[in-house]
Amino acid sequence: MTAERVVMQVVQESGEIVETPLTEDDLKLTWNKSVCPYCGVGCGVLVGSKEGRVLKVRGDPNHPANYGLLCGKGATLPQMVSPPARQPEAGPSGAGIALGDPLAGGEMVRTPDRLIYPMMRRTRADQFQRVSWEAACERIAAQWRRILHDHGPNAVAFYISGQLLTEDYYVVNKFAKGFLGTNNVDSNSRLCMASAVSGYVTSLGADAPPGCYADIELADCFLLVGSNTAACHPVTFQRIRRRKLAAPNRVKVIVVDPRRTRTAEIADLYLPIQPGTDVALLNAMLHVLIRQGLMDQPFIQQRTTGWEGLQAVIDRSTPEQAAAICGVEASRIREAALMFGKARAAMSFWAMGVNQSTHGTAKNNCLINLHLATGQIGRPGAGPFSLTGQPNAMGGRETGGLAHLLPGHRLIAREQDRQEVERLWNVPTGRIAPQPGLTAVELFRALAEGTVKSVWIICTNPLVSLPNLAVAREALAKAELVVVSDIYHPTETTLLADAILPAAQWAERDGTVTNSERCISYMEQAVDPPGEALPDWRIVCRVAQAMGHREAFAFQTAEEIYEEYKRLTRGRDLDIGGVTYERLKRSPIQWPCPTPQHRSTMRRYTDGVFAHPDGRAKFLAHDYRQPAEVADAEFPMILTTGRVRDQWHTMTRTGKIPVLLRSEPAPFVELNPEDATRLGIAEGELLTIRSRRGCARAACRLTRDIKPGSCFMPFHWGGLRGEAVVNETTIEAFDPLSKQPELKFCAVRLEKVTGDT
Repeated sequence: MTAERVVMQVVQESGEIVETPLTEDDLKLTWNKSVCPYCGVGCGVLVGSKEGRVLKVRGDPNHPANYGLLCGKGATLPQMVSPPARQPEAGPSGAGIALGDPLAGGEMVRTPDRLIYPMMRRTRADQFQRVSWEAACERIAAQWRRILHDHGPNAVAFYISGQLLTEDYYVVNKFAKGFLGTNNVDSNSRLCMASAVSGYVTSLGADAPPGCYADIELADCFLLVGSNTAACHPVTFQRIRRRKLAAPNRVKVIVVDPRRTRTAEIADLYLPIQPGTDVALLNAMLHVLIRQGLMDQPFIQQRTTGWEGLQAVIDRSTPEQAAAICGVEASRIREAALMFGKARAAMSFWAMGVNQSTHGTAKNNCLINLHLATGQIGRPGAGPFSLTGQPNAMGGRETGGLAHLLPGHRLIAREQDRQEVERLWNVPTGRIAPQPGLTAVELFRALAEGTVKSVWIICTNPLVSLPNLAVAREALAKAELVVVSDIYHPTETTLLADAILPAAQWAERDGTVTNSERCISYMEQAVDPPGEALPDWRIVCRVAQAMGHREAFAFQTAEEIYEEYKRLTRGRDLDIGGVTYERLKRSPIQWPCPTPQHRSTMRRYTDGVFAHPDGRAKFLAHDYRQPAEVADAEFPMILTTGRVRDQWHTMTRTGKIPVLLRSEPAPFVELNPEDATRLGIAEGELLTIRSRRGCARAACRLTRDIKPGSCFMPFHWGGLRGEAVVNETTIEAFDPLSKQPELKFCAVRLEKVTGDT
């Protein structure tokens, strides 16, 4: 790639796009293709390096996810790469510190907490000590052999991450499910996308959005539900915004969110519903579509089932009934339905506001019902599109990275699926257990109860991100062996580990990821990892080999892993038999792509044939039901949690970048002035947010952008920063099908912090 083709475009705070011309120094860099390691948009990036150091990152103008655009987080990626290590020293808790000079050519930061060699300790009261890779793997293997012998395979577990590459995910699943015999492999994607998965599977028959980002430029109506797209998926938001600005009278935007965020600034219609009432709203919109005759009757009759069973629920779901539940006017519900129903091509986008719910699957089904009723699916500019929170949440599901899955969108509970995987892995029939494993919340409960004895946590920080953190802390405290693979130490989670293993990060290894639109991208390695850090798949292979499985985990390259994984997709809905590293190095590919001659599949279901056995999509009926915990006299406020624009997940990366801390340097709790007056709370005062499970503290921020009776707090800040974590308060209740917890809704009370509290 020539440097002359490199263009940088960054989404600024104003929402405008600016171009930064190449400098003389840029022309001297080596440029490699990669993918931003943050959200599921999957923006292509060009990584500029020199002498083993990453110095610049620019948006890839040829990548279909972003066409050169980058958000503020993506633009500061070079600040995440540590300088090459000199002689390591012992830091806090025995942490390895990579010493080096600040990088030239930009505002780079040192990362003295970068893990550069394995560390272990005999007891949790001891300091971590540096050990060799051989010693670390042998000690972990020895303890796991003992646990497996004494307690059986279900006593061990993996908790992994949507930030892993596809090759990492595949090796973890092969090791755990095929060789250790445990299905206790779940991902932090369970906290993010599980309800979208169950929604797609139950309604359409298979996982993943049917459309693509290119549909944004073809749609004339956007329904955004429970998604602060401007903050959480800024590049996708810019594309929606540009589409709106290009045809402001023709293109309509509907935003549904209890908080009025920057996303609502482009809305023709903003519906500030009460938290958790999405099902009532969506059913009422369908009620209006039926009454106004805006359904696609031929599509319903020929391409779907379940329409008749929907009628009773929709008949009683009037706009007036929904208005009383949702807290918005019936006329505005009708207006939203008519905008959607009269559109030539309508897209819906949603995220955690829909998924993180005890009724998350129902909300997804009801949203997809709107598309099925109007035929707004399987054609250009139309379709339901879930926005994922992590760069490879999709790839993780493809490889079986959840407790109920096997590679190739197979189900553990299905005997034929297990046997197919066993044959390819060359393990005895029956080796893969027939019962699905424990999901995220269940897994940590089992650790706390002592039925699971050991967990390997990879590339995630659950001591900040899980709900009801008291249980998560108890879980790791009781575990006999906690292994954590990460880039940094200390984190809230590594501090409770027995073994810490240093992982390579995004620019330091190669492999693939699949973004929200089913688009597979290849990430080139730009620099070597510091010290003894290794790609996650190599770490897992070393432990697997130490446990006696040398031949099955003798992979030498990520490409070897990918080629083996591909064999498990052949003939499946996500067939990638025609995808190779060679092709991906030229351009990303959307699956399915079954042959070398096949091109990307931009849209699914274009022939009207869905993935259910009968080829038809399903209408699924759901009445509105209340969340698991509602406000009462003791806890009269509803707390909802979420993200801010310039931070990501638990801040182990973005929290190190000064420019990203400027907009939000500390956690806060948003409160409507009406509630503040009633409670005697003023702007900036320190509050305790207390629930039945625990409490957090943050400064008060008064705003009319949140409904009275509700409050909002971002979840990024963890205990290492001296702040009480909001997930001390959140509830473990989860959707019965998706097992995704209700992180968006719990009952709290607010207390002013005084000198005595």
